[in-house]
Amino acid sequence: MTDKYAVFGNPIAQSKSPFIHREFAQQTQQDMSYEAILAPVDQFSTSLTEFFASGGKGANVTAPFKEQAFAMCDELSELAKLAGAVNTLFNLPNGKIGGGNTDGVGLVNDLEMLFGSLRGKRVLLVGAGGAARGCILPILQHNVSQLVICNRTHEKAEQLQTLFNEYGNFFAKPIEELTSPFDLVINSTSAGLSGQLISLPDTIVDETTDCYDMTYSQQTTMFNQWAQAQHARKTADGLGMLVGQAAASFSLWCDVTPDKGPVLRKLRELLAQEAVE
Repeated sequence: MTDKYAVFGNPIAQSKSPFIHREFAQQTQQDMSYEAILAPVDQFSTSLTEFFASGGKGANVTAPFKEQAFAMCDELSELAKLAGAVNTLFNLPNGKIGGGNTDGVGLVNDLEMLFGSLRGKRVLLVGAGGAARGCILPILQHNVSQLVICNRTHEKAEQLQTLFNEYGNFFAKPIEELTSPFDLVINSTSAGLSGQLISLPDTIVDETTDCYDMTYSQQTTMFNQWAQAQHARKTADGLGMLVGQAAASFSLWCDVTPDKGPVLRKLRELLAQEAVE
């Protein structure tokens, strides 16, 4: 019998998750279906309950439902508790729902594949929303020397510092106080997608700095264009994070680890085709 999985979001038509998980299923010989479900903004819990009642085995959750998914779970992973958000749901043996957050794992795995070990690095995280919150602990767990967070509204960054400062060298700093280059700068905001990039000091990036944008697009993202103008050593977008968090979800559900490389290459080719079309 085919196992049923899905991703919930609104909007959802743009989601690459069905493509990724079907590729993983084919690669690992899993008998599973995976669909994208557009849940009405005010009826996410109803949609999810119906999905599991109809035999759903697990689901991914994307914007704007990660906090609602968190509230619906009977059991949560440590990462999900700290993130305050869930992107992976799974059936528990007692008929209850478990929740995890694989975003941070997906990010860190991609960062280390692209830029090498995070150990000892000074890292700047731009933005203090849900995307940032889910990644703070996994970054700190990889022995960075310092993780600094900045946000347009400084109070939000300070709230996250209070929540996570017991886990490592984690500091909130106002944007105007950032004066020296970092080893790695990560943009967790989606502002660039709407042409509203946060204004950052040029001094935080030099030719030794790697820059990573959690968003992705067919062209170089606005943040990476800015980083390249500051002569960053390397820049990368978040497509690898997307595939990485999906691989971690898939492993939770199927107890098998898929090979991310071939799927990432196919996805990059797919984006290039869409850009031409």
